Amino acid sequence: MSGKSQSQTSDDQSRSTRFLNGVVQSAKLLHHKAQWSFDSIPLSTKLVSLLLVLLAFGLTVAGIATRSLIWMYMINRTDDQLISQAQIVVTDVNSYNSASLDGPSDYFLQIRDDHNRTMHTPLIPRSNDGTLSVPVLPSSGSKSKVRIGIPFTVAGRVLERDGSPSSTHSSPWRVVALRWINENNGSSGIVYIGLSLSSALGTAQAIMRYFVLVGMVTIVVAMVFGTIFITRAFAPLKRIEKTAAQIAAGDLTRRIPPAPRNTEVGSLSMSLNTMLAQIEQSFHKEEQMNLKMKQFVSDASHELRTPLAAIRGYAELYFMQRQEPKALERADETIEHIEKSSERMTLLVQDLLSLARLDEGRGLDMSRSVRLDQIVHDGGEDLHALDPKRPIQFGHLVILRSPKHAPEETFVSSDLPVISLKADGPKLRQVITNIVGNIHRYTPVDSPVEMSLTVVASSLAPSDVKQMKSEPSSVNAFFTSTLTPLGLSREKKPHYSYVVIRVSDHGPGVPEASLSRLFERFYTADPSRAKERGGTGLGMAIAQSVITAHSGFIAASTTDGGGLTLTAVVPMEVSVAGSAQG
Repeated sequence: MSGKSQSQTSDDQSRSTRFLNGVVQSAKLLHHKAQWSFDSIPLSTKLVSLLLVLLAFGLTVAGIATRSLIWMYMINRTDDQLISQAQIVVTDVNSYNSASLDGPSDYFLQIRDDHNRTMHTPLIPRSNDGTLSVPVLPSSGSKSKVRIGIPFTVAGRVLERDGSPSSTHSSPWRVVALRWINENNGSSGIVYIGLSLSSALGTAQAIMRYFVLVGMVTIVVAMVFGTIFITRAFAPLKRIEKTAAQIAAGDLTRRIPPAPRNTEVGSLSMSLNTMLAQIEQSFHKEEQMNLKMKQFVSDASHELRTPLAAIRGYAELYFMQRQEPKALERADETIEHIEKSSERMTLLVQDLLSLARLDEGRGLDMSRSVRLDQIVHDGGEDLHALDPKRPIQFGHLVILRSPKHAPEETFVSSDLPVISLKADGPKLRQVITNIVGNIHRYTPVDSPVEMSLTVVASSLAPSDVKQMKSEPSSVNAFFTSTLTPLGLSREKKPHYSYVVIRVSDHGPGVPEASLSRLFERFYTADPSRAKERGGTGLGMAIAQSVITAHSGFIAASTTDGGGLTLTAVVPMEVSVAGSAQG
């Protein structure tokens, strides 16, 4: 028997546990569904609903407060009437010896003795429909705890009803109790004087009905105008949503319509448009980089295939010819060709590695101070060693400014100005070496060369200069932004100092359409002569990458009178304000 009861108890506990677990799971499910349903409601609907709830709450509080205020006012007014009338009744209480006496028709009057026993009820008000109603007072002869002279509220009851019942018949009463004394015989007692609150209750109910009606109209009007206003206020966000959907579909050119910047939507639109512009720019850069990378891999494979094919061909030729009588002499020639091809391939691989490091932002040491004038001067000396008959001049540029015309740069022969800046010296030296190598390959040995070095001040920030393309128009745009020494002293605008490196030759030059292509990888203006002189087609691409890594730009233009001019602009860390244009 005990085992059965224990088993039954265990089963009951198990069922209770399962029931509680089911209740908990149901509560979690309902909470999840409620949260999901709330999150799925549009924000405009939530705001309109919140507006209506707050408005209804405010109107309800205002209605309750108004009703309470009016009810208190009516009670105080009734109390004043009761007290003033009670004094008259107490003074003349002996005259109320018959129920048929005339008196105040709206008042209830009941006279009791000292033991609270009812002696007489001379006044019972009758309503317009003939109904008699009285206040519910302490029973006759009971020990009442009524406070003398202080009005109190009691319920009402109907004595006679001639018409249909209504709420006014059972309305509460306001009653005041006073003591009376008969000076003739010395008797005394308590007199109860009451006044129905039906009028006050009707006034309060009428006001509440009016308040409810006005509140409902107010809520309906607020809902209509609130919906219209919130819908119009959310219209810019709807446009942002549509624009975002179009951008998500792949149209990166879409922009959010502008709005006043002092508004939240305007600030959001401006930030999003800026972000979209950067995303589009990054996307296009990525596309261009991928295209360049594919082209680069294709060109590199092609360029490497040539020396590798030559090495393989000459190696096979060597094995074929080594059994002939003159095998040693021919073997030497074959090995010499293999050595040249391997040297060309080695140079090409080194250039490719340099470009790869620069593309990744590696391989630069910007911590040391570099004498740029010495690098340019050493480049000129190297060119003189390669072409002893070539006239080479060093100097600086003078920029002539005119309000109506584009600035003109004039070369002035002089010693190179001493210029020091923090940069990667070997990389800048490689830039000058590549420029000098191109002049040596593609120009006559007796054509003159001018190499200049100048410091200028420009209103363009280094971040803007770095974005300039390698085109002749970029050079004109940069010199247009330069400031004259007079402007530096009078114009209150920020300026940045730059070093301008310019190398001009007077050779055959490059066609206008090919000027911007000089910096493409593996591009050569004269392929046959490039191979003859050992060019790889990567020299100008490396120069461009080095200058860009120094937050500058390089561009090619036509030299006055014929030839090619290369202009490189590199920002300086220290502002040199006094030597802008030499």
